Amino acid sequence: MTYPTGHSVAQTNPPRSPRETLPTMYDLPSEFPEEPGLPDEFHDLQPQLLSRTLALSDYSRDQWFTGSDLNLYYDVHHPLWHKRPDWFLAVGVPRLYDGYDLRRSYVVWQEGVAPAVVVEFLSPRTEQEDLGRFYQEEDQVESEEVSPEPVDLNQIPGKLDVYETYLRVAHYVVYSRYTQRLRYFKLIGRQYEEQRVNPSPLSIWLSDLNIGLGVWEGEFEGIPGHWLRWCNAQGNWLLTDTEQEYQAKRQAQLQTQDVQQRADRLAQRLRELGVDPDEI
Repeated sequence: MTYPTGHSVAQTNPPRSPRETLPTMYDLPSEFPEEPGLPDEFHDLQPQLLSRTLALSDYSRDQWFTGSDLNLYYDVHHPLWHKRPDWFLAVGVPRLYDGYDLRRSYVVWQEGVAPAVVVEFLSPRTEQEDLGRFYQEEDQVESEEVSPEPVDLNQIPGKLDVYETYLRVAHYVVYSRYTQRLRYFKLIGRQYEEQRVNPSPLSIWLSDLNIGLGVWEGEFEGIPGHWLRWCNAQGNWLLTDTEQEYQAKRQAQLQTQDVQQRADRLAQRLRELGVDPDEI
């Protein structure tokens, strides 16, 4: 794959908006055929769980956007340079592009807002780029797959460099489903610093978003496993839409049963007093 060495942004007086002078979502490719596809089904299901359990108390639903495996364009001087995070959250942007269209990609110079959270899921051979200088031997994912030809990661900035320096993403989270290892890097000043992860359950707290993220053991879409999902300050897991619907139906059933049990007890008491409840 080749990239342009640079892109000169013409200046006018008065300056024109990026909407008029720079490539938009409609101009940039949404896919690069040379890139590998999803490595496994986990990379499809896990982002769904993150998006479906997310609830931000300080933002209405039309004020944030979540994306998964979506091209994220970040440098106006190299307009084709992009990363493709496994999952990310941007707050303070409309749910739909310009309020009416589904996004084909996320173009930072058009949106005006960089992601607040990026989550990467470790896969065989992605560990070093996902973690950069924070990579450790225990982060290696064992695989029996044949290794492909090595990729020159110096061609363009690596993920950690882009998230830390170019985009200044406040919260960078890396999770391995193979080891259930959760690592959290918070932007402090100009650099990421690794933060402590609560041990039981494995979880972190994002204070500026007033929400937690942790490793939940359970069944999602019929598949048991250890999954990342959001939680509140009390450590309660936030529910998906399906779980909320089931819970509401269950509560309605319990209320109906409770009313029926009370009616049965009252009828029995009336019979003990010699009164036929059917005649009342």
